[in-house]
Amino acid sequence: AATFAPRASTATKNPAVPGTALYTIFEVQGYASMLLGGALSFNLVFPSNEPDIWRLMGMWSIWMFTIPSLRARDCSSKEKEALNYLFLLVPLINVIIPFFVKSFAVVWSADTVAFFVMYAWKLGWLQRSE
Repeated sequence: AATFAPRASTATKNPAVPGTALYTIFEVQGYASMLLGGALSFNLVFPSNEPDIWRLMGMWSIWMFTIPSLRARDCSSKEKEALNYLFLLVPLINVIIPFFVKSFAVVWSADTVAFFVMYAWKLGWLQRSE
């Protein structure tokens, strides 16, 4: 195993620390992919009357691009935990909802709501500070 993995992946510090260009790139990429995914899933980009790959990509954009981009940054353990939970939760949402509602936009919206609810829960956005 040492031939193919000579060092642990966590042996060096993550270079995407706050204030660096890499950190900013990952953050912008994460939120931009969320917005573009919304535009695709709401059929605003490449509009069609049929379900197509663009709308499907929009529906899955949060799981494919947003979560990995934000997780690649050097963020707090609470944010990392929220992103880990989201990485498991979003595919469940994306598979279960189409059984009840056949809408790419509804699935993307549910993913977005789950994203912000998970952040609010794990980062304590709604807790009162004394």
